[in-house]
Amino acid sequence: MQRRIAVVFDSAGTLLHMYRVAKELKTGQLLKDIESTSIVAKKPGRALVVLHATPETILHCNPGMTLIKFINDYEIEIDISCSSSPFTVDDVFEIIKRSNVEFSNIHEVIHEVVTRCPDVYYLAAGIIVDSHEDSILYALSTGGRVYSNTIETVRSLKERGVDTYIASGDSMRNLQQLASCVNIPVERVFDIATTSEKESIVLNLKKIYDTVVMVGDGMNDILALKAADVGIMTIQQGDIRPDKLKNAADVVIKDIIEVVNIIDSF
Repeated sequence: MQRRIAVVFDSAGTLLHMYRVAKELKTGQLLKDIESTSIVAKKPGRALVVLHATPETILHCNPGMTLIKFINDYEIEIDISCSSSPFTVDDVFEIIKRSNVEFSNIHEVIHEVVTRCPDVYYLAAGIIVDSHEDSILYALSTGGRVYSNTIETVRSLKERGVDTYIASGDSMRNLQQLASCVNIPVERVFDIATTSEKESIVLNLKKIYDTVVMVGDGMNDILALKAADVGIMTIQQGDIRPDKLKNAADVVIKDIIEVVNIIDSF
């Protein structure tokens, strides 16, 4: 009998090459090629917050309005993608309410991403908040496009009878587009998945499949990498990753296509 195998992919940095820009609001400094989950993990009390707004909405709103006015006027939903301490959406709202951060900061980082990569696959925006400092630390924007071998990797796994999933901290709006591009059924896509939720997804799949493989590249993948039968860390994005993340993985790869070779070795 053929073994049932599932492969769970993170999206940003794993299936997609990412262009990330952050603006440190205290200093006004623009930081390029940052890894937002690592910034969150550096200190307790931090959370990465996703703004569920289309690029069109973001780019056409008044940059002089405050962030809380933008959220209220446009009825923007927010979610916590990952955090270094227990956090609720209500906690985030209270921090934003007490902040006078202008939306122009979001405009600035989005324009920087578009300028760096005009053929970007999708755009997303967010912030990092700190409950200890009761402030918004960073405005963030990310854009991504699929790696050259991403579609071939998913296709090859499907040919081998492997079921593929996506578990990501990103919004469903972006993930639906990605899933369609790489031919992963949308019902196998888990959005706004926190570090612990990714772990739970892997553990639940282990009840169904003989072998569950997790493929990720960020600190929010660390628990899922440990929980999986095989944890694969990819360093294709090219930026520096903490040693404890590498130590959590069973295998470290430089190209997403190597996942197929690993599956073939089972």
